[in-house]
Amino acid sequence: MSQQPYSVDQVAELLGLHVKTVRAYVRDGRLKATRIGKQYRITREDLEAFTGMPAPSPVRTSRHTEVSSIVQIDAISPEETIRLTNTVIAAAAAPPPAGERLRVETVYDEERASLKIIILGGLDSTAQLLKIITALTEERQ
Repeated sequence: MSQQPYSVDQVAELLGLHVKTVRAYVRDGRLKATRIGKQYRITREDLEAFTGMPAPSPVRTSRHTEVSSIVQIDAISPEETIRLTNTVIAAAAAPPPAGERLRVETVYDEERASLKIIILGGLDSTAQLLKIITALTEERQ
């Protein structure tokens, strides 16, 4: 295959349609698509056959950067873990700057008294959250 197939989201954006409309076209058989896992993929040829014109190339208008971080905190009690986890999740849920949503997961190993905080998101939002974690963990030392 010379080019990556389009996702339903990309087709919706290219055609100026809602994602649910494109999914309905796929389910109705009006737009041919291949199911890969839980997602549909549409080839350029199938999109051109559907629209009757050459498919435009998906254009990214802005660069997207993202960071994945794992913070490990050792020698932390269950009570401190609850306090820190609640604060971090609340901070991550606050309205993000420039639309940078954060995803935060926490895992506490009681036997080792170790907390891992997994952060996925934009550079600025993640940096701000890491500053909050630093401030919260330094005040207990």
